[in-house]
Formats: sequence, C-alpha cells, structure tokens
Amino acid sequence: MALLGNQVMTHGLRHSRHGAVLLASILSAALVVGCSGDHEGRGAKDPKPSTTPSATSDQTEALEKKVEEALGIADVDDTNGQFVESGLERVSDGIHARSALTNGKSYTLAVVCAGVGKVRLAVTAKRPVRQTVECNSVPVRQRITNAPDQLVTDVEGLEGSTGVIGWRIDELRGVP
Repeated sequence: MALLGNQVMTHGLRHSRHGAVLLASILSAALVVGCSGDHEGRGAKDPKPSTTPSATSDQTEALEKKVEEALGIADVDDTNGQFVESGLERVSDGIHARSALTNGKSYTLAVVCAGVGKVRLAVTAKRPVRQTVECNSVPVRQRITNAPDQLVTDVEGLEGSTGVIGWRIDELRGVP
C-alpha cells in the first residue's frame, strides 16, 4: 500500500512538474511577444493624429463666442424689455425650440451658424417658413408679425455640417 501511495505521489509530482514547465513556457513566450515592440520604428505605422477633447472643446468655445457676438447675446442689455430668449446648440444636436410669445405682437428671430456646411431652418408661426442657412457666422433674421402664442424653431444640420448654431428672439416695440 505504501508503494501505491508513493506511485500516486510520484505521478502527481510528474503532473505538477509538467504543468510548471508548461506554464513557464507560456509565460516566457508572452513576455517575449509583449516586450518585443519595435523601439526603432521599423515597420510600425505612424499613429494618426487624433482630436483631443480639449482641442475640440477649444474649437467649440471659439465657435460659441462667434455665435454669441453675431447675435449680441454675450452681454444682453435688456433695459428696454425687448429681449425674449436665446440659446446655443451644436449643429449635430440642432435647435428644437418652442418659444412662448404674446399673441398679436411682433418679434424678430435671428439665427446664426458658425462652422462648416449648412443647416436647414424651419420656423412655424402662423405659416411655416423654411430656408437653408450657411455656417458662415452671418445672422439670418426673420420678422414675425401678428405672432401666435408659440413660435416653433427647428434647425437641423445638413450632411457633413459641424459647428454651433444659435438663436435670439426680440420683441419689436411700436410695430403692430
């Protein structure tokens, strides 16, 4: 019986040694493969430059500033009560604004896009108006007379367009 126990023990050690040798071989191969990177650049592809989040953020901030300046919303002076509302969005998000107005009054809507490409502007007051706007930082203005209770403004970027879009609504005083 002691012999049988010894054989079992020896057989178990043989498997353990074989497993250890196999594990060592696998780890050595992994170490060689993992550490054999091309340090001199031979055969390695040049990495493509990527846009960092901070670079993208800086570009977006610059475009936002252009839009704010074009619309005059950077420092709104509402001492005469004409300013109603404004906003900024990325072209990829679009504008989907539902603005509460006073029925029968007159307003101006200004929309500007800064960036690349074009956007499609759709304004629904009493009747829908649609037009394409260049992303050239030049405001497009629309006069709304005899306004409804709600002005619907939707702006969607056309394919390949990027940048920032903004809108501003002001009440026109003394105009029916």
